[in-house]
Amino acid sequence: MAEKRVCSFTGKIIPPGTGSIYVKKNGQVLHFINSKARKNMLNLGRNPARTEWTDTAHKKKKSN
Repeated sequence: MAEKRVCSFTGKIIPPGTGSIYVKKNGQVLHFINSKARKNMLNLGRNPARTEWTDTAHKKKKSN
């Protein structure tokens, strides 16, 4: 059984055989469900808690 991975930006579970892995120069491993999540985090530098379509933002909004 493949291990469950969670997207570093959206917080969604990544199905086995999909998504991408990015390794930073400092050795930190980031998992992304799609290119939209990867670009928002790496290229645009967006905060997942302030991006409305992520699970992280939904959880923050629900707690308020």
